[in-house]
Amino acid sequence: MTDSEPNKLFPNWNQIQQRLFRYERILEISQELAVMFDHQALLRVIVNAASELTDSEASSILLLDSATGELRFEMASNMVSSDLTNIVVPIEGSIAGWVVTHGEVRLIQDITTDPGYSQQVEDATRVRTSNLLAVPLKSRRGQVIGVLEALNKRGPAHYQDDDIKMLTLLALHAATAIENARLFQQSDFMAEMVHELRTPLVALKTSTALLSRSDLPDEKRTDIIETLQSETERLVRLTSEYLDLARLESGRARLEISEVSLEKLLYECVDIVHPQATERGIQIKKAIPDFAVRADRGKVKQVVLNLLSNAVKYNREHGIIDIRVTPLLAHEEPFAQIAVADTGYGIPQESQRHLFEKFYRVADTSGFTQGTGLGLTIARHIIEAHGGNIWVESELGSGSTFFFTLPAIQKLA
Repeated sequence: MTDSEPNKLFPNWNQIQQRLFRYERILEISQELAVMFDHQALLRVIVNAASELTDSEASSILLLDSATGELRFEMASNMVSSDLTNIVVPIEGSIAGWVVTHGEVRLIQDITTDPGYSQQVEDATRVRTSNLLAVPLKSRRGQVIGVLEALNKRGPAHYQDDDIKMLTLLALHAATAIENARLFQQSDFMAEMVHELRTPLVALKTSTALLSRSDLPDEKRTDIIETLQSETERLVRLTSEYLDLARLESGRARLEISEVSLEKLLYECVDIVHPQATERGIQIKKAIPDFAVRADRGKVKQVVLNLLSNAVKYNREHGIIDIRVTPLLAHEEPFAQIAVADTGYGIPQESQRHLFEKFYRVADTSGFTQGTGLGLTIARHIIEAHGGNIWVESELGSGSTFFFTLPAIQKLA
């Protein structure tokens, strides 16, 4: 049979081939989703797949916040996560809200005729919407957990029945993958957390047992009380950072994005760690031009303080910390690159690849200073939620430099 013969026998042969290709892609994508447990990466794959399978200009995911009942944008193929964080879609009167309430597909071939379309979304995404297809994301128990949307069908055609079937099938796999990722993160993180809690709890138990002895010398009693205090503080830090990370990994943490002056923020952080640095004779050098970035000021401050505190703790006596800010372009968008360099002992190459993992501590320094092993993991989640990156460059004996990037607005006068 020649290539032209199927077309003679089946006039819609090209359409059949396209449909088969789409089903093959659905199978490939579902297999990929089944083994993904990183929340942000998972959502990114889903929205890209939605655009591909429906041949759409853009797509997005909205999820219901179980704590507040709000419907929020979590990921869009045409926007970074930080641009979406403040967009709350009302349940009443919105297209996505209707899909959540009714648990049914909503197809709008001409968006201008629908009163439920939000101008706020169009202003935020800077994409003019002509048509839209929205399907519910349903859990295994049939509960609607969010909405998967495709908008602006490419070419002159409108969305067809095949598009509805493809997006609905993708939504079925996507909802299962989102639920599995949430469960995996909770169980995996809880196991790690329990393991980490055992060390300070054992220390507290041993200390209290020793304190009950009547023959304990006074100087030993003072040492044990100091141990109790330090281990209690460690437990408080650990549980606090655990809650921060749990919110970030599950996508429940919300960024409060505003225009932030990097110069003011970094100088403020330097003032906070200056007493620690002075105590060890460490000098802090700064090269901070005033850039405005789009960021959550409190969370970025948390990142900077973590990096500066580490630069003090892991530095040499009378060492140097160097803070630099430089502009750069990434994907034709302006970013500010912040670098925090120290003159410490450096980090082994093997350890560098694990630095941003939960509870990881560099083996050579684990006895040098106490920490929770969560600070850099939290920092990574915060920076990536802003659409930036964070990484380290280090050589043994030559110190370390931590870099991170944030979306820049402009250079301030």
